Formats: sequence, C-alpha cells, structure tokens
Amino acid sequence: MEERGQWASKVEFLMAVAGNIVGLGNVWRFPYLCYKNGGGAFLVPYLVFVVTCGIPLVLLETAMGQYTQEGGITSWRKLCPLAQGIGFGGQLILFYSCMTYIIILSWALLYLVFSFSSQLPWASCDNYWNTDDCDDFSTKNVEQWTNQTNSTSAATEFWERRVLAISGGIEEIGSIRWEVFCCLIVMWVVCYFCVWKGVKSTGKVVYFTATFPYVMLLILFIRGLTLPGAQQGVMFYLLPEISKLTDPQVWMEAGAQIFFSYSVGVGSLIVLGSYNKYNNNCYKDCLCLCLLNSGTSVVAGFAVFSVLGFMAQEQGVPISEVAESGPGLAFIAYPQAVAMMPLPQLWSICFFVMLIVLGLDTQFIALEVVMTSIIDLFPQVMRRPGRREQFLLLFCLLCFFCQLVMITEGGMYIFQMFDYYACNGGCILFLCVFETLALGWIFGADRLIDIIKDMTGVRPNPFFKICWLYITPLISLGSFICSLVEYTPLTFNRWYLYPDWAHVLGWLFCLSSILLVPGWALYKMATGTGTLSQRFHHLCKSDLGDPLSQKREIVLQDTGEQMQLFNIN
Repeated sequence: MEERGQWASKVEFLMAVAGNIVGLGNVWRFPYLCYKNGGGAFLVPYLVFVVTCGIPLVLLETAMGQYTQEGGITSWRKLCPLAQGIGFGGQLILFYSCMTYIIILSWALLYLVFSFSSQLPWASCDNYWNTDDCDDFSTKNVEQWTNQTNSTSAATEFWERRVLAISGGIEEIGSIRWEVFCCLIVMWVVCYFCVWKGVKSTGKVVYFTATFPYVMLLILFIRGLTLPGAQQGVMFYLLPEISKLTDPQVWMEAGAQIFFSYSVGVGSLIVLGSYNKYNNNCYKDCLCLCLLNSGTSVVAGFAVFSVLGFMAQEQGVPISEVAESGPGLAFIAYPQAVAMMPLPQLWSICFFVMLIVLGLDTQFIALEVVMTSIIDLFPQVMRRPGRREQFLLLFCLLCFFCQLVMITEGGMYIFQMFDYYACNGGCILFLCVFETLALGWIFGADRLIDIIKDMTGVRPNPFFKICWLYITPLISLGSFICSLVEYTPLTFNRWYLYPDWAHVLGWLFCLSSILLVPGWALYKMATGTGTLSQRFHHLCKSDLGDPLSQKREIVLQDTGEQMQLFNIN
C-alpha cells in the first residue's frame, strides 16, 4: 500500500486552503451583495457571521481533519459514527459542484480565446448572431440611450446567442455547443493533471494557482480606480444605508455568503487539514485564512465596481442599470465595460485569466477532496500503485458525461437548476447544523478544545466553545429555516418560469444530500446489535480511545527517532 502522504511544507497547506476558499464568489457575488444590501452597512451582518459561524466552523473542520488524519467521510467514523451521513452528504454536494463549477471555467476559457481577436466580438453589432435590436451603446448620449428601451447590448447578444445559443426553455435541449465542449475537455485535462498524484502534485500547483489571481486582481484594481467614473462606482459599492440592517433578507444573504465562501460543511477543510502534521498550529492558520478570504472579497469589490462606475458614466445611466452578479457580471457587464476601455484586449485577457485560475484552484481542490475521502474509505483497494490515477480518470469521465447536457442549447437552464437546488446554501446550512451538534454536544466541545490545545500548544478562546455549543448551530438552523420560508421558485433572466417537473427534480437533488444525514443514522441504528439505547451510545462513541496520549506518544516517538538518527550521523 502507498503512503497517504502529507503537505511538503506549511506553505502548501496555506496555499491550498486559500485557493479553495477564495474563489469566484469573492469576485462576482460579494461585491453585488454588498451594493444590493446597504453598501458599507452590509459589512455589519457580514462580520457578525464571520465571527459567529465562519471562523468557528473553519477551525472546527481543519482541526477535525488534522487530528484524525482522515478524509471527509472516515473522519466522522472515528469521531462520531452516528453522524457519518454528514460526510456522505458533503461529498455528494461536491460531486454536483464538480459538474457545474467547471462549466463556468469553460465559458471563461472561450471568452479568453475570443479576447485575442483584433476586435472583441462583444464590442459591436456587426456579427452574424446579432439582431436588429442590438446596440453597443458606445456612441449614445443619455437621451438616445434611454429611448432604446427594447434594445439589447452587444455583450448580452454575444453571451446568449453566440456562446450559449440559448433555446426557449428547458424542454428544448437542442444540440451540443462544440466550442464549449472543446473548452470543457481542456479544463478537465488540466484539472486531472493537477491532482493525479495527490498532495505531491496539488501541493506544487497551488503555488501558482493561489497567488497568480492576486497579481491579476491587483492589476485590475489599479486600472479600475484610474478610470473616469470609478469614484461613483466605489461610492455606490460602499455608501452605507443603515436602514437595510432591519431587513431580515440582508442578514440571511450575509450568512449564506459566509457559508458558501468559506467552503464549510462539505468536508473540504477536513481533507486539507488531514494532510498537516499533528502539531501544526491550525488555530493561527485558520484566523489568518479567514482574514484573507474576507479581505479579498472587499478588494475585489473595489476592482469590480470601479469598472461598473466607469461603464455607467460612459452610458449615462445609473449604476443600478449595469450592476450584476454571477455569470451576468462575468460574461455580460464586465466584458461590456472592458470593450469601452483603451486596449480592450489586454484588460479582457487579464480578467478572464484571473477568473480561470481563480476557479481552477477551487475545482481541482474539490476533486482532491472527493478522491481523498473515497480512497480513505477503501484504503486496502485504493492505495495500490496506479489505482488513484485510474479512479480519478473514471470520476472525471463520469462528471464529464453527466454534464454534457449542460453545454447544449438548453443547458443553461439545467446548469442553473443544479446550481440553485443541488449546490445551494440550504443544503450546506443543514449539514453545518448537524456538524456542530455532533461535535459540540456528542463528541464534546471540551474535548475539541483539549485536542486543539494538544496539537497547537495554544488553548482556543472560550468563545469558540460557546459558538460550537450554542451560537453556530442556532444561527445555522435559523438561516436554514429562513431559506425555506423565503424560498422563491427558480426563474431565468427574470422572465422564464421553469415547469413544475423541473422544480420537483431540483428539490430531489437538494434532498439527496440532506436525507443522507438522517438516513445513515437510521440505517446504522437498524443494523446494529443490542438494544436501541446500546446501539445509540455505541454510535455516539468515538473509536479513538485515549487519543491524546496516543498522539503524543507517536509525536515523541518520531522525535526520538530523529534525534537518534542525528546522533548516529
């Protein structure tokens, strides 16, 4: 059997976690939420959720992996076997994410290829895919622009008619978009070779993928602030609107952003932490990484809204007319703004390279997490020479063939359905509720504190114990209930209503990960031996015995061997 392996250095761990938690959501989701929900006032609920949920959960999961040295499923078997369904549910969400997330990278790669054209194809209406209603808005004054109520931008038509060739509804699947198909193959090949050797390859790749996006973001940040109208965009981005703090929706969206952005609940941090040495100071690492994540989100907001402010001034419209989130920002609003700048090809290349590398990091870390979790589940079979590479190839092919329907003419509707239901915050919130309950109440918050003290030499602040026992599960549960109460049926572009069968299918995808938690617990209770009380107590008991003394003994033994080797030399 091959060794499980560890990070070659602490820097590799920090880079890997940074690449995982800093992703596309920091660039295209946080700035829009901040603008939409009260500007600077949105930072109040955001920081509240960072302190009460984000940092405690990041520390909880990282310490859990570092302590057990196991993946996202088997770590639960060692700490609280009754809650192992949380691990299965998290891996299923990651499987759905692996199918949808890489589609975005394929679109970005296609845009990058078009960025090398002598004229950006989304900058004019002289192309075969444009309609009579197309308008590039580049030479309009305010009065002319406001009179074009039925017109669509050249960037919108390029996105919908050239890249997606979008059909009339989810019932009209249509043919495969072959250009996106080729880009998808390229991205899967890159992802495969990033993780095919486990942490040996992943640990080296993250040196580039985790740092290069910051170079691009800094360039775009500086360029954005030098554009005319940038100040207007920044003011709209951060201008506080205190009255928004009384709106429950604002608080709910702040919480959802934290759970989504910090990659908690799905086992990613457990796996990344499991490759650490036992005495790594994960307590300090988690605080620094959470600060990096939130800081990146704020800086990205300046880079995005300075450019949107420029576009609003050029078109003579309010910034609310051009502010977008998600794919609308990345593939319509920002490309349209870039087309108005001098040297548009240069800034387009910078932007889409940043998107690709930023998203690529998150994608292949998700692959690594799934691989590690499954290999740890079947170590006798999977830790043989060549088995990992073979299984990774099969998994990539499975995801690839499952997602082909998403790159058809009707694929955007399916992509959005998966993103809205299968990978949404509600599933993650549910897992986080039971994660904190299982570890805080069944395994024991005091034991967690002692474990972290034993590993790092630093006793965590008592506030974390309060969070694990009360604050985090209550807030997670409240957010989950609010997400159900505030549920609105999925629509596309605010005009297309999905058929009833699509909503039912979406909820089935959503429940597929949620029901694994009670389903696994009931299965283990039903198949155990003894009375129900005996089965329950057995499933709530960790199989680590007196793990702290065992771990200390292992560390001391390793240290003794190193000292003995040193003396011999």
